[in-house]
Amino acid sequence: MIVRSGFRLQLLMGGALIALTASPALAQTAPATDAAATAPVADTQATTPAAAPEEQGAGIGDIVVTATRRETNLQKTPISISVLSAQGIADRHVLSLFNLADGSIPSLRVATFEARQSALTIGIRGIVPYDQNQTARDGGVGVYIDGVALGKTQGLNAALFDIERIEVLKGPQGTLFGRNTEGGALSLVSKAPTGVFDARVTAGIGNYGARNTDLHLDLPSFYNISLKFDGVYQHQDPTVKNRLQGATGWNYYDRKGGRVAARWQPIDGFTADLAYDYAKDENSPNFSQLLNYNPGKYAVGSYTNGATGVLGTSLFVPGTGTACGGTITAAQSAAGRPICVAPKAPLVGVHPERQYISDVGVPQQPSVDITHGFSANLKYKLAPWIELRSITAWRGVKTDQWDNSGGPERSSFSPFVVNTANPTAINTTGTFSRYSLSFLKQNQFSQEFQAVGSVPQFDYVVGAYYYTEQASEYAATPLTNQWNADGTAYTIRSPIPGNSSAITGANSGLQRYDASCNNTLAATAPQFANSCQFITRASAATDHNYSVFGNLTFSPEALGNVLHITAGGRWTKDDRHGSLYVINNRTDLAGATGVVAPFGFKNSISRFDPMFNIAFDATRDIHFYAKYATGFRAGGANDRSLQFNAFGPEAVKSYEIGAKADFWDHRARLNVAGYIMDRSNTQFDFDYFDTNGSSPTNGAHIEQTTNAGKSKIRGVEIDLTVKPIPQLTLTGSYAYTYWKAPSAVNPLTPGAPPQQLYIVYTPKNAASAALDYVLPVNIGDASVRLHLDGNYSSSQYSFQLESTKTDASFVMNGRLALADIAVNDHNKVTVSVWARNLLDTTYVYRRSSANSTPVQNYSATGALISTAYGGILGDYGNFNAPRTYGFELSAKF
Repeated sequence: MIVRSGFRLQLLMGGALIALTASPALAQTAPATDAAATAPVADTQATTPAAAPEEQGAGIGDIVVTATRRETNLQKTPISISVLSAQGIADRHVLSLFNLADGSIPSLRVATFEARQSALTIGIRGIVPYDQNQTARDGGVGVYIDGVALGKTQGLNAALFDIERIEVLKGPQGTLFGRNTEGGALSLVSKAPTGVFDARVTAGIGNYGARNTDLHLDLPSFYNISLKFDGVYQHQDPTVKNRLQGATGWNYYDRKGGRVAARWQPIDGFTADLAYDYAKDENSPNFSQLLNYNPGKYAVGSYTNGATGVLGTSLFVPGTGTACGGTITAAQSAAGRPICVAPKAPLVGVHPERQYISDVGVPQQPSVDITHGFSANLKYKLAPWIELRSITAWRGVKTDQWDNSGGPERSSFSPFVVNTANPTAINTTGTFSRYSLSFLKQNQFSQEFQAVGSVPQFDYVVGAYYYTEQASEYAATPLTNQWNADGTAYTIRSPIPGNSSAITGANSGLQRYDASCNNTLAATAPQFANSCQFITRASAATDHNYSVFGNLTFSPEALGNVLHITAGGRWTKDDRHGSLYVINNRTDLAGATGVVAPFGFKNSISRFDPMFNIAFDATRDIHFYAKYATGFRAGGANDRSLQFNAFGPEAVKSYEIGAKADFWDHRARLNVAGYIMDRSNTQFDFDYFDTNGSSPTNGAHIEQTTNAGKSKIRGVEIDLTVKPIPQLTLTGSYAYTYWKAPSAVNPLTPGAPPQQLYIVYTPKNAASAALDYVLPVNIGDASVRLHLDGNYSSSQYSFQLESTKTDASFVMNGRLALADIAVNDHNKVTVSVWARNLLDTTYVYRRSSANSTPVQNYSATGALISTAYGGILGDYGNFNAPRTYGFELSAKF
């Protein structure tokens, strides 16, 4: 971990903030505050009675959650939950889910897929997917917006609208939430219309050209209808500049969106909540930079033939005419062929610390994610003992991905030789900088019915659920740059095969081309492999999911209602099928002589997931529970594979016990949970570079997913909240996670020895602590609010097949606000300053040694055929975001 020079300055700033708040007024009694404001992050699962009104200001208050598909006091909900309130979201300046990657909730892990902001990886308790960014794959943690499951990770980093709270449900939620919740569920709950006029607006500016604004308007109800409007805009310039003029830099975003919600209550007991949202997120990936060069200390070759002095395309031992490097067979090695690696281009630097400008300019335009959806949530209190509910939703996401995060840092230097007979002919040697293009569309529909109620001694939830989605994608991976003969200069080349013309200026012509395959912009986008663009793959998949579920809780009166026994279960049928119909630009996969048909898969399962929970109220404030539950992650197919090969679902059995206690007159709360999870048929991904000349994927990097075996995950979670005085709240959370993954043979190289597999983005130790201090200033309801939080994670793996670990991390965030300044009888203003990564801590959150280690190729019998050395460059990685800070002004009307 590297702390930059701003550390001293920031310590002085922090000291000034604390000095400002540490005044004699500290002993004054604060006004009663909502628990969600005084405890921004709470990890609680107890069954504590609600505090009396006079205790609310002095003690830790109540929080309402919907983890059991009914509104319950979080303290009376016997499962492990973390809650981030609206105040906590504001204090941490959380604008999107990726801001939670700092570890604010230790059991929740958020990271990018590859380096892309446009697709997030969400994990809980060691259930973290590696590559779910496809048409026929799912994650192991369900993400929900107002009870509606999101089918794809694309678009998850869109701007958050007016969120009331974020609930993190830990452990399998297969009974009430269904498939793909084997690790847990992340539930976002929006603020509903109130029917009372209320207007709030926030505007802010920050470093790196940041600016943000949001508007929330509640209108008075009319004819039993309440309307609410939300609008959001967020922008940040790149934190790493691109040397190519006119091209986008890295870690850029521009988000905008709106949401309209209506609540209709025509009769007593009936509520209809309707909502539509639309968001557009333009972003660029995080920058991948070279952390070291040739860490294995291999001999560095030369492209100059020592005997003739003529530039060549083969490696030579320096000062001799002896070839070396490249792919070396066992026979060549026995004959004494020297081993060396390719040299590094002079323009490429080694940067173990954060870069703020790239060494080489590369074409890049923002990726564009568009998300939209409509939901209708109906509730009718049919009788005192039953409420009927219906949740209907249509959602969609469209992603145009333009990801050039690598540049030369992920490939070695290789010169090219000019074709003197045809100087304009395309030349593929010396090319670098992989431009990962993906164009995905997904649409989903879901319908859920529930009956929720209570009768003497029993609480129940029963329901039925249907979900379907259609997803399609096509992708291309052109190389956009090309070195000159000695690596001291480069050109921007067209990614279109058959055209070597250099592209100059802003390079905006990479997206569309005319029929002549030159660099002229066309009126329409290319259509798969029939256009100039070389399409690596194109696939489509459809999914249908049906389930029925129920939970029943028995609290026997004979035992004084201190024992609560819950049994539940969910039956699920899941059908998914799809086809891979373009491979390496080939559309002649069907019907042509000697050519295989389009690759397809079908995956169908039927299963039952049970849940049992026993909760015991030992005293008014001390509670114990024990839980057994199962969950599963759906099967599918990998569209980066040889033939769209299918794989089956993975499943988890979880055993959990917990103890929760409120003490010190509700000024302190301690919760402890321990769990054991056994995962079977674990889905792991294996890589392979296809060199089979007769294969449709010849020359492509492919990925095969297989059910590799059993994984063991064990953990302990401890959460403490203390409110020693009404003005001060201290919170702390700790998560310990132990895991053991299997070793398995790469199914693409069956003769090779087994490889050890790794669970990604799962630190053994993770902790978070926060201080919230509210100081009344005796001017109406105005107060000074100070928030500081610190978040730690130990080192972790970021690739399933690599033993290389990331850095450990420690990130602080802070906010100082003068809140609720009365302008008149109705209007209030809040001014605040905020900082994320307050100490400007620098760490690598994603690291790969794939380009540092020789590639060994094995035969079907397990014999080592050859070892490839020529492409070795070094480790590359992605750093966390630098310190960002800003000023905000908010007003309430």
